[in-house]
Amino acid sequence: MAGKTHRYECRTEWTGAGERGTVDYRSYDRAHVSRAAGRPDLPGSADPAFRGDASRWNPELLLLASLSQCHLLWYLHLCATGGVTVLDYRDDAVGTMAEDSDGGGRFTGVELRPVVTVAAAEMAGRARELHRAAHAKCFIAASVNFPVTHSPRIEVAAG
Repeated sequence: MAGKTHRYECRTEWTGAGERGTVDYRSYDRAHVSRAAGRPDLPGSADPAFRGDASRWNPELLLLASLSQCHLLWYLHLCATGGVTVLDYRDDAVGTMAEDSDGGGRFTGVELRPVVTVAAAEMAGRARELHRAAHAKCFIAASVNFPVTHSPRIEVAAG
């Protein structure tokens, strides 16, 4: 039996044309807005290294955030169904991208570094194991062509 197919739609509009558009590399702003029905607008730009606005999301950060969020959501689901009570979760994810000499490039790896607080010490081992299962189920990690690793730290709630 074939699995379900899901479709996603969004619109991205460039808002940085100014008066001159793309007359040259320095003439235009990289500002854009991505929109999807029923959601807040997502202001974007290029990475500051590519003349972008550091106060806006850039594609590289969005990819990193997608991997981090996907892992989080699968992990919480697996913990909830696997008897592990998670009280807190944060991930200081890091991605590495390498530029080619011709200006292109690619991500070479992402490391997810979740810090998870569980309710009881006896849950810590299972909490650590479930990161592997969450990684295996993450749709985004399964879709990229670079390694996504995870280095979890498990803490136990005080008291």
